[in-house]
Amino acid sequence: MSGEYDLDAGPDPATFAADATEPAIDDAADDPVYVVGIGPGNREYLTPRGERAIREADVVVGFTTVVDFVADLTDADLLTCGYKDEADALEAFGERVAAGESGTAVAMGDPNHSGYQFVGKVQDAVEREGADRPVRIVPGISSLQLAASRARTPMEDTEFVTLHKSGDIEGDMDRLATAVTADERHLLVLPRPYDRMPGDIAAFLLERGAEPALEALVCEKLTHEDEAIHRFTLAELAEHAGGTGRDETPFSDLVVLAVRRSVS
Repeated sequence: MSGEYDLDAGPDPATFAADATEPAIDDAADDPVYVVGIGPGNREYLTPRGERAIREADVVVGFTTVVDFVADLTDADLLTCGYKDEADALEAFGERVAAGESGTAVAMGDPNHSGYQFVGKVQDAVEREGADRPVRIVPGISSLQLAASRARTPMEDTEFVTLHKSGDIEGDMDRLATAVTADERHLLVLPRPYDRMPGDIAAFLLERGAEPALEALVCEKLTHEDEAIHRFTLAELAEHAGGTGRDETPFSDLVVLAVRRSVS
């Protein structure tokens, strides 16, 4: 994958990230670049291995809102960005690790749950700058795991779908509808701010035949001091559908939607 890509036309960085397994660990020669999941935001949920990768790095890259959670754990140079300057920050990061510096990229939650586009972009930046170093993921605690605990939706009985990504998500929406109407599974959904928020998802599921009385929990800011669990029926939640901006939804962008299957 080159640095130029269109998420609607491809290639999708997530596909690039999942194209092959991580190489085997060679303790004598391994000098990896890490992508660390920092957890849902409360530092008590940052794993010790992830903290060490951050602490020992020469350079740390990530979105400003993520880096801020861990900035005081390290003396590394911090390359922060938003969506508009993400490519520039990752290019600078790639240059630094290609020059031999230790590097760690940080992502909210667990990259394995909703972060493979970011993983792919990091890996692409490292390879394009000629760094012959493996990119290794250090998993984190995901807000999905917290939501499953709060909603009591065991993972083995649950369909997880992330909409928190760029590009086409219609296939993901179809998976949601099938899971809740045909397969009768619980749902855990990462909504997409702000065009596919919990109310929009509820309205879509009702249109596809889901039971209006299904229990829906909007789990907001999990593990933070202002954590809140909002409880609705699917029909009640659908009343919040519509809108594409922050001010047009009662929920923040730090939410997980849990829909509990019907119990007969």
